[in-house]
Amino acid sequence: MQHDHRPTEPRRSFEELVAEGAAVPTEGWDFSWFEGRATEARPSWRYAESLAGRLARARAALDIQTGGGEVLDFALGAAAHPPRLLAATEGWPPNVAKATALLRPRGVVVVAAPDDAPLPFADATFDLVCSRHPVQPHWDEIARVLRPGGTYFAQHVGPSSVFELVEYFLGPQSEEVRGARHPDRERAGAQAAGLEVVELRAERLRMEFHDIAAVVHFLRKVIWMVPGFTVEGYEDKLRALHERIETEGPFVAHSTRHLFDARKPAD
Repeated sequence: MQHDHRPTEPRRSFEELVAEGAAVPTEGWDFSWFEGRATEARPSWRYAESLAGRLARARAALDIQTGGGEVLDFALGAAAHPPRLLAATEGWPPNVAKATALLRPRGVVVVAAPDDAPLPFADATFDLVCSRHPVQPHWDEIARVLRPGGTYFAQHVGPSSVFELVEYFLGPQSEEVRGARHPDRERAGAQAAGLEVVELRAERLRMEFHDIAAVVHFLRKVIWMVPGFTVEGYEDKLRALHERIETEGPFVAHSTRHLFDARKPAD
């Protein structure tokens, strides 16, 4: 999502806004459509720029759950010396096609692989494994494909991320659900797989939704927030939220992110 909000359009009806949010394609992780209608603060560590530096020092790199390949494409474009061997995985067919078209010119082999399947690579293939917002990190597989001395460098979604919005639609969530993706749990998972956690940083970041179209598109794009979301199924809540935004201003939520830097011990 973009950082600035410049409202320029006259007030539009609920039906018009919902129809627009429901019509926008959801492939890839390009959030430029949200410019002017939603904002999200960025983590201070600037993941894509930091990844560029890691790629410049790597010989063989794997990007897990690459989405449409946008983040890896940016980082490779900013890297002084890209790795000789580059691969990426993605599980959603529309994103596989998008990532392949974007990343092939950079020498990246994009492999269609379900998010919960074993990584389709030999042991100790990569000295850098990276990922931005994996659905769930499979630590044993990450450790297996890393070379001794190799690094896992990633930005994860943290616990209770955007739960102001989630709980508006679904009601209060259990402590177990709210605590999922907690960095301390993920640290324990990484260590159990034999990785050494070099650095783990977490931040909570302000988000604003300026109209109901942005809410609809966000929930269609980030499908795990409100599973099974449809405009028809949540029309009453959407209409009430539209009125609230019109009356009170932007709907405020908070995303949570953490940065992982983990290392596979050298032999």
